[in-house]
Amino acid sequence: MRTNRSRIGLPLALIAILITSLLAASCSNTASNSTAKKTPTPAKTPGIPAEAPPGATPPNAAGSPTAAVTIEEFADFQCPTCALTYPIMEEIKNAYGSRIYFVYRNFPLKIPAHDKTYEASVAAEAAGMQGKFFEMARELYANQKEWSANPSYKNLWKGYAEKIGLNIDQWQNDAAGLPAKQRVDLDLKRGDAIGINSTPTVFLNNVAVPPSKVTVSGLKELIDAELAKAKPAAAPASNAAPEANSAANSNASDAKKPASEVNK
Repeated sequence: MRTNRSRIGLPLALIAILITSLLAASCSNTASNSTAKKTPTPAKTPGIPAEAPPGATPPNAAGSPTAAVTIEEFADFQCPTCALTYPIMEEIKNAYGSRIYFVYRNFPLKIPAHDKTYEASVAAEAAGMQGKFFEMARELYANQKEWSANPSYKNLWKGYAEKIGLNIDQWQNDAAGLPAKQRVDLDLKRGDAIGINSTPTVFLNNVAVPPSKVTVSGLKELIDAELAKAKPAAAPASNAAPEANSAANSNASDAKKPASEVNK
C-alpha cells in the first residue's frame, strides 16, 4: 500500500508544479512568428529607449503624470497571465493613488490562440472614448475564458458594455471606427520598437521589471525604493533667524543707551 501511495503522490506533485509554471508563464509571439522579423524577448529589453515612439496619446492611465514612479504595462486581453496580473495592478493603483502613474499599453499578440485579442483592445479603446477603458478592461479580463471560446463573443462584449453603463450605439460606432484602431496600433508600434515579444511586460521608470517581481509585494518593494530616492533632501538650517535676533538685540541695546551715545 505504501508503494501505491508514493506512486500516486509523485504525479500529483508534478502536476502542481506544472500548474504553477503555467500560471507564471507569459504569452509570447515567438511560437507563430517564425517568418516575422525577430525581436528580443523581455529579458533582452532592459529599458525603454528615449527615442521609442510615444504610443497612444494620451495613454490609458491612472494616478498622477507628475508622480516620481511610472509603471507601464504592455498586455494582451486574451493572455491568461495578463488576466492574473490585472488584479495585482489594480491593488497597486489603489494602494499608491497619485504617488504613481500607471500606464496600460495594448499589445495584442499575433498568434492563432489569441484570435480575438486585437478586437478586444479596440473594444476597450471604444469604451475609453466614454471614459471607461479600465472598466471594460476589468470585464474582459474577468470573463476572459468565457468570451475567448465563444463564437458570439461580440454579444458578450455588448453585455459588458451595458453593465458598465456605456452608450451602446456610440460604443459600437467607435469600435468600428478608425480612431480606436489607431490607438491600438500606436501602442503596438511603441511595443515593437522597444522589442517586446511577450505579455505581460512591465516597466518601472523605464526599466524592465523581472517577471518574478510582478507581484503585489515585489512591485511595492520596487516602488517604495524609487519613492525613497525621490524624497527631497532636508533643507540646511537657515542662518537668517539668528541674524535677525542679533539685529533685534542690538536695537534693544541701543534703545537703552543715551541718545548722545547712540548717535556717535
